[in-house]
Amino acid sequence: MNLPAGGHSSTFSQISHAATASFSEYLSRSAPDLLPGVRGSATGVSSNAEHLAPHATTIVAMTYAGGVIMAGDRRATMGNMIASRHIEKVFPADNYSVLGIAGTAGIALDVTRLFQVELEHYEKIEGTLLSLEGKANRLGAMIRGNLPMAMQGLAVIPLFAGFDTDRHLGRLFSYDVTGGRYEELEHHSVGSGSVFARGALKKLWKPNMDEDRAVSVAVESLYDAADDDSATGGPDVVRQLWPVVYAVNSAGAKRIPERVLAAAAEAVIASRAVAGREA
Repeated sequence: MNLPAGGHSSTFSQISHAATASFSEYLSRSAPDLLPGVRGSATGVSSNAEHLAPHATTIVAMTYAGGVIMAGDRRATMGNMIASRHIEKVFPADNYSVLGIAGTAGIALDVTRLFQVELEHYEKIEGTLLSLEGKANRLGAMIRGNLPMAMQGLAVIPLFAGFDTDRHLGRLFSYDVTGGRYEELEHHSVGSGSVFARGALKKLWKPNMDEDRAVSVAVESLYDAADDDSATGGPDVVRQLWPVVYAVNSAGAKRIPERVLAAAAEAVIASRAVAGREA
């Protein structure tokens, strides 16, 4: 094949351009209209747009001996209406990290998918996993990219956690709407019920809890949030709906089985019933 003068340089430039280790950076140069924070940002969304889109709440996360736990309730709301009782808000980002979302559900799910592709793309291009610190920074940049939509009421606030394979411990990161990243050393919660969940976490969390106890604490803190926040869904015994809970440790990320969550939720309900009768 004959190349024109400068063809080799041009071809190399195109390959280098396509082979960037950051998929979101490549997307921003090649098809910026596909980024979650760009689509719709110039369409004049009204300042009360948050009432027109389903919102996801509440997410809790905590460290335990050997890893981290993250849990989310199953309710999405739209104004004073329940938009969904089945939404999932906690997802594996890769083999050693998980992501929880609160805020505008549709945009949050787009950010989650893009983040998953970002980490997979990096691993394929570089041949190694991105460090946990690097993952946390990449997520912050994506949230910052959604700032124009957030200023119009369509904010996305994630919670990110994972197992640091270099330091051999679980770590937890929170964010603000501008993409600011903050490491939380014990536990944290985001979403409309977070203030109530955080109060429960302060009382129930203990250093070096085992995984079973951490799951119970996560379920109980979401139960407390649902008790005072109408946008947070509690365990639904009738529909057999339980929170989505992930644990991440040196073996990787795993979803806690529903039978375990059902037992934890029923134990919380039973203990509250006994306390109510004794009051």
